[in-house]
Amino acid sequence: MPEYPDPSQFTSVVDILDDAATRYPQSRATLSLRTDSGIDLAWSAAELRRRARLAAWRLRAAGIQTGDRLLTWSPPTPRLPAVFWGAAMGGIVLVPLDLRMAPNVLKRIADRAGTSHMALGTGPDAPDPDGAGLDGLAIHTLDELTADRDDAFPADWEAQLDSWPKPVRGDLYQIVYTSGTTSAPKGVMLTHGNMLSTIEVCKALLPPRPLRVVSLLPLSHLFEQAPVLMYGTMIGAEVMYVRSRNPRVIFETLREMRVNTMVVTPQLMELFWTAIMREVDKQGKRATFERARKIARRLPYAARRLVFRSIHAQLGGEFRLFVSAGAYLPPEVQRSWEDLGIIVLQGYGATECGPAAANTEQRHPAGVVGRQIPPIQLRLAEGSSEILVAGPSVSPGYWQDPAATAAAFDPDGWYRTGDIGYFNEQGELVLSGRTKNIIVLPSGLNVFPEDVEAALHDHGISQSVVLETAPGRIEAVVLPPGTQPIIAPGRGGQEERDAEQDAAVRTDIDRIVKAVNTDLSIHQRIDAWRMWPEPDFPRTHTLKIRRDAVREWAAADIPLAVHDDPGAD
Repeated sequence: MPEYPDPSQFTSVVDILDDAATRYPQSRATLSLRTDSGIDLAWSAAELRRRARLAAWRLRAAGIQTGDRLLTWSPPTPRLPAVFWGAAMGGIVLVPLDLRMAPNVLKRIADRAGTSHMALGTGPDAPDPDGAGLDGLAIHTLDELTADRDDAFPADWEAQLDSWPKPVRGDLYQIVYTSGTTSAPKGVMLTHGNMLSTIEVCKALLPPRPLRVVSLLPLSHLFEQAPVLMYGTMIGAEVMYVRSRNPRVIFETLREMRVNTMVVTPQLMELFWTAIMREVDKQGKRATFERARKIARRLPYAARRLVFRSIHAQLGGEFRLFVSAGAYLPPEVQRSWEDLGIIVLQGYGATECGPAAANTEQRHPAGVVGRQIPPIQLRLAEGSSEILVAGPSVSPGYWQDPAATAAAFDPDGWYRTGDIGYFNEQGELVLSGRTKNIIVLPSGLNVFPEDVEAALHDHGISQSVVLETAPGRIEAVVLPPGTQPIIAPGRGGQEERDAEQDAAVRTDIDRIVKAVNTDLSIHQRIDAWRMWPEPDFPRTHTLKIRRDAVREWAAADIPLAVHDDPGAD
């Protein structure tokens, strides 16, 4: 077993790449890109570092200085991590954007970040800044930033680059915006020290060994950056970015790489399982398959893989481990994969704090998210059982938002996750609910109800409650447009309406919800709406809506779907 580095000894994420470039053979690809047409790009750690240094010089030459922010917006490609590291070398703060963000969200983030520069991906699936209203930014393509040296470089450019001040743990590395529909989106600040501490946790959970990983999650997310990009580079893993959502291409890549580990959201695990079941059904072997599962789950994992060796052959023959986080993992999904002999390691955390708890490869019961991982501290708030997290991976707060920072981080450095949980008899954390504010979709994306409610308000529905009525299903419970809270009994609220008036109101709500959906990111969009049956929502003494009461009512009601045609049945 080779000797692996200790991330606690690094002073910045730049050290990870510098170390990897000399530690691992240059002949082996660290980061590769697979498209529908085949392998498009394959860089060793040394080549990745060379490209990062070129990007660092070009970013500085473009006038971007230490402490300035740089938006990045691109599909997966090794060129994007090269720009990540290049920016870090120059002390430039990253602001990674998700491809699925709506144009108005992107514009607000750009305004909040206070930047005029963007590093943009290229290709037929690349995003369009003009269409997103970001045409006023200075655009630097990833291809241009990472291209080979040209005549604009002075002869001593590398010596000059080496003389730049090195980033340290306390320096800001990136700002990750986890929400953006409101006029004041929150940007989570992550320092180099936060990132390195998160990588320490990754090392504790996944002891270093040869890893071959197919990457399917966005590089704009911490869950992809830390365990796959940063930790993977540190231990010499082979990572393949798949720039395709064609299942055939993905399964071909799994086989060709002989993948042994994948970092995914529960939604992806369910999609893969559905694809396997579709093939089983196509062959008419469902009954045989289910009998084999009942037998296999009583066997050691190695024996389970033998029982299902034909499926494992389709996965490359060496697939052993799923690492899952970012959303609720249904126990049945975990058990299904483990019946095949593939361990599912579930974790829990957030962008603000990194991974806070996780199971291990030795113990991974379904329905729990494991124990805290030193040096991370975990406790439950007295009275509420809200999960609190402290430690070196916890963010210093939200970018230029002291009010939001004070609300989420206490003076002693504990991050209030907003999730509710408890510890079982084995000392493992079990999630029992989420805050009234955050909806975590099966895809791992977060939806803040207030963001969607604010959009409804802007379009004329001032009183609404947005909630998740089934995994991934977002619904709005509304009062008619223009309705205001009843301040005192008998005043305000809805008036009695005849059938014609009621139909007109419902048509108007349908129109508004459709309009709101065009302003929201895809994952935030409203799937259905329903009318609250009383003149006003139940409220607290401070006139806040009692969401639990609305949620209970919605669980027993039938939603009214949003029609494509407002006049449709």
